[in-house]
Amino acid sequence: MPRTRYNNMDNVNTDKTLKQFKQWREERRRKRKDYSYIIPNSPPQIDYLLNNREEVSLTWIGHSTFLIQYEGLNIVTDPVWASRMGFQRRLGSPGVPIGDIPDIDVILISHSHYDHMHVSSIRRLYGNGTQIVVPSGLGRKMNRKGFQRTREMKWWESLEIGNARISFVPTQHWTRRTPFDTNTSHWGGFVLEPATPREGEKHQVIYFAGDSGYFRGFADIGERFAIDVALLPIGAYEPEWFMTSQHTTPEEALQAFVDVKAKLMVPMHYGTFRLADDTAREALDRLEADRQKRGIAESAIRVLLHGETLRFPEA
Repeated sequence: MPRTRYNNMDNVNTDKTLKQFKQWREERRRKRKDYSYIIPNSPPQIDYLLNNREEVSLTWIGHSTFLIQYEGLNIVTDPVWASRMGFQRRLGSPGVPIGDIPDIDVILISHSHYDHMHVSSIRRLYGNGTQIVVPSGLGRKMNRKGFQRTREMKWWESLEIGNARISFVPTQHWTRRTPFDTNTSHWGGFVLEPATPREGEKHQVIYFAGDSGYFRGFADIGERFAIDVALLPIGAYEPEWFMTSQHTTPEEALQAFVDVKAKLMVPMHYGTFRLADDTAREALDRLEADRQKRGIAESAIRVLLHGETLRFPEA
């Protein structure tokens, strides 16, 4: 039986030719880049993370991996504690050692690329009550790996776990883990809301964008949800002629922040693995320059260190 092949909005194509790969390789040989800047690690608040079931908190592990404590749940996004990705060694150590992570209730996987779904990390996190939420088409693969408590979601679908409503929203990307499974599972981001908001309490709506090129879907997400915090990718964009359909530049990420109408942006997907030719310093500098150009308040962007925890309300 032929497998379903998934697409982007407007059928935007992310395929690249062998000629384009060769052109990128030749360009890379000629570049001279300073990769000396490594994102610092902040000493993690282990005791707080192990005991917190009340406050909303975000802790950046690195790349697209966050520990999100939300509505009494411990949630991990795109788990990758790997020390290397293919031939690329991790540039810095994970913000929180995987052995110090509290018991995980929910694992959210945005898509099946190796830098977003590291099976060995998932095995370490997967406990007796852990539920895994994945895009359409990825459930069978997870079941074969032994993860029976896996739930698939389509774009714009929602489910409730505890008092958290989790919605799966579109991104513009693609996926593959073998030469034979290109786009046989989907890709997307997640929005977290309280299933039953408590009267009189300020709640946070969190948007985790996964991995994406810039597309009109960001505006659609902003119309459907009242987002407070947006976790948005700013890295792996160079060369832009090659990456533009699948990865946002820092400027496009800032436009996505405007599109989704969030109050706070937390940059991610940079400075952990060398997936493209840009550097962490370049990504942050371009983000800051564009923030100033647009007149966006400095307080609207929160750049985290690896292991740093952002608490709501902020302590």
